[in-house]
This record gives sequence, C-alpha cells and structure tokens, in this order.
Amino acid sequence: MSAGKTAFKMRLIYLVHDLDDAAIWRRVQMLRAGGAEVTLAGFQRSARPLPEPALVLGHTANGKMAQRALSVLKALPGLDKQFPTLQETDVIIARNLEMLALGAYLKRRAPAARLVYELLDVHRLLSGNGPASKAIRAIEAAALKSASGLLYSSEGFKRGHPQPFEKLAPHLCLIENKPLALDPAQLSTRTRPLEGPLQIGWNGILRCRWSLDTLDELTRNAPGHFRIKLRGRPALDQLPDFHERVAANPDLEFGGPYTAPDDLDEIYDAVDLAWLIDRYEAGENSDWLLPNRLYEGCLHGAVPVVLSGTEVARRTETLGIGVQVAEPSSASVAQAFTDLSNADLQKLRQAVAAKPRSTWEAGHAECRALVSWLTDLPTLGAPRSGATHLREAQS
Repeated sequence: MSAGKTAFKMRLIYLVHDLDDAAIWRRVQMLRAGGAEVTLAGFQRSARPLPEPALVLGHTANGKMAQRALSVLKALPGLDKQFPTLQETDVIIARNLEMLALGAYLKRRAPAARLVYELLDVHRLLSGNGPASKAIRAIEAAALKSASGLLYSSEGFKRGHPQPFEKLAPHLCLIENKPLALDPAQLSTRTRPLEGPLQIGWNGILRCRWSLDTLDELTRNAPGHFRIKLRGRPALDQLPDFHERVAANPDLEFGGPYTAPDDLDEIYDAVDLAWLIDRYEAGENSDWLLPNRLYEGCLHGAVPVVLSGTEVARRTETLGIGVQVAEPSSASVAQAFTDLSNADLQKLRQAVAAKPRSTWEAGHAECRALVSWLTDLPTLGAPRSGATHLREAQS
C-alpha cells in the first residue's frame, strides 16, 4: 500500500460495548498507530478507572442482554449531541450488535460517515431458531443497511453467522485477536524444565463449566501428575462455586486477574500447555472463534490445547502445532495428556517457536493496513468492489 493512503488524519468514532475490555484499548492503539484520530465511546461494566478518558454512555452487566438492550435504547435520544464533531467524522466503527444500533443512528445524522460493523462474537441469540433469535437477526439486518464494511476476527463466523458477510461482501476485513507490538520487546527464553507435573494454563475470562469440571476431574484422578494454573476473571454468574472448587483441590491454583501484555511472560513461562477449549457456547460461538489465548500463549511459547472440529483446531492443524483433544470428554482429555512424553512436549514447543512472530503478533504494518482499508471503503450507495485481509500487510 502507498504511504499516501494513511497520510491524512482520519476522524473516527469507535462505539464499544465494554470499556473495561483490554482488547478495546488495543484496537484504539492500533487505529491511532495507523493514522486515525479516535473518539471512544461506550458502556462500562465496572467502577474501575479507565486507562484514559472516554465517553461513558451508561453501565451494563455481563450476560444480561435485556439490560444491555435497555441501556442502548436509553442512550439513543440525543446521542448525536454528545459528539460535537460528528459531521466531520469519516468512519464510525460499531463493536458488536448492540453498538451497531447506535452506529446506525449516528450514521443517519452524519450521512457522509462510513459505518463499519466489528464482529468479534456471535451471541447465541443470533444463531437460534426461536422468535427472539429471528427478531434479533431482523434488527441486525436493518442496521446493516447503513453499513459499508465488516471487520471480523475468525473465518469460523462465516459458517456460523453468514448474514453480515453476505450483506457486506466484498468489503470484509479479517483482523485477528493478536497482541499489538508497536515497539516489540525481546521475549524471554523459555527455561522451564520438562520435569514434575504437567503444567496447564487456563487464562482469560473463566466461564466454561465443562472446562472447570474436566480439569478438576483430571487432577483428582491423577493427584500430583497435572497442575492447573488459572489466571484472569472468573465469571461467577456461570461458575458460582469457582473459588470453592479451587480451594478444595491442591492441583488447581488461581493466581487472580492479570494485565496484558505486562503479565504474559510470567503467566506463560510457568506452564507447558495453554488450555484453549471453551464449551460455554458449544456448537456456536465457542466453536467458531479464535481466542486471544491462541496468540498470547503461542507468542510466549506455550503449546495450545484445542478441541477437534473447532475453528481454532483447524488453525492449529494448518500450522502443524498443538495438542488436539478428539472429543469433549474427560476421558479424551486424560488420554491426550497421558500420552505426552517429555520428548513429545519438546517437539511441540519447537513447532510453536518455529513460527514467525507475525503469526501471533500485530505490528505497524497491520495498523496501517487497517486504516487504509477503512479509508478505501465506499460511502453508502457507491459501487462495491475490493476485499481485504490484514494478512496482506505481512506479505
């Protein structure tokens, strides 16, 4: 791409559903590094101070879709008045469906702006067959009429939720959930010896009941052979007994929340395997997404553990890395881990380490490619031509 495409300062409004999500601030960094001037606005789910000022539209709660929908409706009246420079805005990015409704509202008041839908999760309501799911898809379809393009993080979403891809093709841009490295630091060399219990790390938002039950059972059936290290935020609405289960099992260790990327070296240098299996929305979003843990773990040398038949299993199989569990059963997990020798584990580590850093990490080239793609999007009603993957920035 030519330097001229990002020479000007694009004015951009970024609408987000959770200002407490570190991935949102990473995207803001990415947009700025690519040459955009970003106004950030959205909902917050905690009372914690934000990393920098943002327009807080209200407070919502994780998993409470009705409450989140009501918050969106409350935010609509007069929303445009909260953006004094709305008429000078070039692009509005709406992260997830509830923000798309707000984005479509702003687009009607600033017709020259291009609206972009950022699809990073497919909520179960979007993929169901009941009346509520059909109504939600109808709302999405109506909002998509105002959009010019789609950002998405996994090819699996095309199979699971084709509607936005069909409506916005070919203006689609794949942007994976990679850590951002604008000034790459030297990663530490993994020195953990291949001895003692097999160390398995489960990190991030911990909300999968099946994973907690399976890892608890795995360690109880073979005391001292496996050590499960958990870091992040347990979703207590899904796992109300999380802390009690951990306290009752000496081979489960919860180290509390962490900050990415600052704590990733410490977290992944202490484990052999990174647990990527998620059955929270089995057969739907959990099977279609590519989680942050894939990129963070592999970047720091941990071997990914995936479930056969999922999008992340397809990716690791293509790359020739990882441990694949044949089916979602505790017996299959135990078999996959019991069969691992130290020699096997060393080969698995080497396969991960052999991949270029750009497989797991985004840099300046991807930032520029993203803003260039946004710049080239047609305004609504213009001829649609061209499609982009941010992978092209690495070629």
